Amino acid sequence: MVVLNKIYTRTGDAGTTALGTGERRVKNDLRIEAYGTIDEANCAIGLARVSTAVDPECARVDAMLLCVQNDLFDLGADLCMPEPDKKPEKDELRIVQSQVDRLERKIDELNSDLTPLLSFVLPGGTPAAAALHLGRTVTRRAERLMVALANTPGEKVGEPALKYVNRLSDFLFVAARYVNRKGEGDILWVPGQNR
Repeated sequence: MVVLNKIYTRTGDAGTTALGTGERRVKNDLRIEAYGTIDEANCAIGLARVSTAVDPECARVDAMLLCVQNDLFDLGADLCMPEPDKKPEKDELRIVQSQVDRLERKIDELNSDLTPLLSFVLPGGTPAAAALHLGRTVTRRAERLMVALANTPGEKVGEPALKYVNRLSDFLFVAARYVNRKGEGDILWVPGQNR
């Protein structure tokens, strides 16, 4: 159970923040950057849900996005505990393979209703699709940070967490196409159009 009685604590005024272990790190530490970027991706998904939550044709995707938003808080909790190989404490959250598997199923479900692409898609279309494309690119940035963190001596990132963030950008791409009237509203790249 999370209880937030006080929003400001002043403990970060010197430019540090605490990990879940209590260890303090500078706010631009790679681990902090990684889970901060996951939070940013979650915000872009929340922006997309402003549209999907009120559109009956997007109800299916909206439910999936709500599930993903909760997963992203799990991922942030996972990243703020820097020892993924250690047996987790009772209340310690980690991304697990079943979350990756569920995301793959959702990608396949949505993709089965879309026509195959013959070109790359330009970000845009409906407001929800544009926000999901933004979330996709922020997720890719988070993935790059997580990979850099995993490759830093003394740092670890759980394998399911890396898989999840990789699948998530694929899911957001397919979801963006789906809310773009199942791909009919996609704006396709025309190579060399402006030469």
